[in-house]
Amino acid sequence: MVNVPRLVIAAPASGSGKTTVATGLMAAFAARGLTVSPHKVGPDYIDPGYHSLATGRPGRNLDAYMCGTDLIAPLFAHGSAGCDLAVVEGVMGLYDGASGQGELASTAQVAKLLRAPVVLVVDASSQSRSVAALVHGFASWDPEVRIGGVILNKVASDRHEALLRDALDESGLPVLGVLRRAPQVATPSRHLGLVPVAERQGDAVDAVRAMGERVLAGCDLDALMALARSAPALADEAWEPAYAVVERPRPVVAVAGGAAFTFAYAEHAELLTAAGAEVVVFDPLRDEKLPAGTAGLVIGGGFPEMYAPELSANEPLRRAVTELAIGGAPVAAECAGLLYLARELDGKPMCGVLDAEARMSERLTLGYRQAVAVSDSPLAVAGTRMRGHEFHRTVLEPGAGTTPAWGMHQPERRVEGYVQRGVHASYLHTHWAAAPSVAHRFVEHCRAR
Repeated sequence: MVNVPRLVIAAPASGSGKTTVATGLMAAFAARGLTVSPHKVGPDYIDPGYHSLATGRPGRNLDAYMCGTDLIAPLFAHGSAGCDLAVVEGVMGLYDGASGQGELASTAQVAKLLRAPVVLVVDASSQSRSVAALVHGFASWDPEVRIGGVILNKVASDRHEALLRDALDESGLPVLGVLRRAPQVATPSRHLGLVPVAERQGDAVDAVRAMGERVLAGCDLDALMALARSAPALADEAWEPAYAVVERPRPVVAVAGGAAFTFAYAEHAELLTAAGAEVVVFDPLRDEKLPAGTAGLVIGGGFPEMYAPELSANEPLRRAVTELAIGGAPVAAECAGLLYLARELDGKPMCGVLDAEARMSERLTLGYRQAVAVSDSPLAVAGTRMRGHEFHRTVLEPGAGTTPAWGMHQPERRVEGYVQRGVHASYLHTHWAAAPSVAHRFVEHCRAR
């Protein structure tokens, strides 16, 4: 049984202040000495970095599209084990999910799967009495979603607050917090959303501290904790990465990290370790060599376009990556990793493993995808079906090699990515918890070298 007190922080729409409130709550409760488990609905890699900074624990994603609804509660139980409180930040508007798929992957669906009370964060900057109608509509839309209270954000003045509270008195939902406008807490954004924690360092620490102080001053933490404790027990067993018998010796799997490669799900490293690998993180911006004994390489997502000159200047590491790939070692590259393996990025030489060129684009490619493996690779057998997510403002030409990685079935039919020697490179982000055999197969290919 899972008895962790929990809250889902949701909003009527994006831009209402979910990240500020959720991160601030995590920081405020952690400052009280509580062990807080941070979670994020959907595929987002960036917000969990701020959550981790606030709590000192890995930020974990709960994605019902990529992992399936049956894994949401087990993944939550795994991440929140031993914690005093779990805070789950929602995605987009409360009832927004995968396009054309009803409630799938919405914050509302995850809240129902976790049987967790929802706190609705409302941007009150341009309304007064109308806030009651808005809150009433969200609270009554789905009777299985339990909205336990409201936090009013971007409130202008004492008079504005009084008008909002008077209106909400008739809704029957308590006001659990009121936050005034505070631009100094704002976190900078760019083409794919917030700037990751790894790139902001001290500024990110200051921002998270300010969020915590703001929430502490404006929210009723005791009432919020009482609401969290009202969540009933979940009769779900925790997800367990150690599904495989560990063999010796343990092959070294090098995983790219640092400021240029910040997109990673915590469960991937856990699965690789459980499958028998020794996971070693390296920074392509700083390290001139791969970790000693590297038998396989994982290069996830991030922002290589922001660091193209620095990545290009690290010629010794680029040569080492190229030699490893040409030698047939298993290499799994997603999005940023795909660009790093290309011949060049925005005119800057990269590793040259793939005969392709990448460049920044004005067009944002964003959304869930249904894919099938086109050919055998260290990640999957041909015909393996996966769900994933694309999130980039770059273009790769050509977009697929002679042997593509994936055949896409949503939203349009196309082939994408590259499979050559031991390399599997693609724009598609996947969540391996949905298919643990991916990690097992990858490690077995590393062990066979």
